Amino acid sequence: MKITIDGPVASGKTAVGRALARRIPARFLDTGMMYRAITWASIQQQINFDNQDALAELTKTLNIEVILEDGEQILKVDGTDITDELRDPDVELNVSKISQVGSVRHELVSQQRAIASTGDIVMVGRDIGTVVIPEADLKIYLDASIQIRAKRRHDEMRRKGHRIDLENLVEEIKTRDNMDSNRKDSPLMSAKDAVIINTDRLRIDQVVNLILESIQKS
Repeated sequence: MKITIDGPVASGKTAVGRALARRIPARFLDTGMMYRAITWASIQQQINFDNQDALAELTKTLNIEVILEDGEQILKVDGTDITDELRDPDVELNVSKISQVGSVRHELVSQQRAIASTGDIVMVGRDIGTVVIPEADLKIYLDASIQIRAKRRHDEMRRKGHRIDLENLVEEIKTRDNMDSNRKDSPLMSAKDAVIINTDRLRIDQVVNLILESIQKS
């Protein structure tokens, strides 16, 4: 079984997807971590975000490993665990720029399809049900208000020791939403046959139960 969960930043995709994968059970992949890995590496190597050829070459040569350990997703780049670096404010601010580069998306989509082809999986992102595996057995689209999403991301970043103003975060999320929804290549949108769930007033377990009900009906 292949289940896709798409939606904007901080709509609950990762937490819900991870919990759902445990319940089914199935493998879990947060594709956003892969784009964050490219963003992190491009910052480390001081590659200009407008240099699409260099970004494409970086994506092809970078060895990205996504590993599930004790229910947590670990991401390694060339053997180094960079999981804790992926929520760095500089990565947060620039990941949407990287995700707009067509050659980067093309390479990562190929890698994601290869991962999906090897067995049961819950895969989350922004174009999974529309582009990566449109043949998925069940497609979910999670949404929430900007205020709720900003509060979630603010709390998450504070837990990791990052200080950021909530109002600034609201504006950053608005900018990311606009970039993600209006990019030419694989824009953020719900698949026509997706089950749409608003997570504003729902706990993670409640969203998971709604998805499990949809699985039973499908």
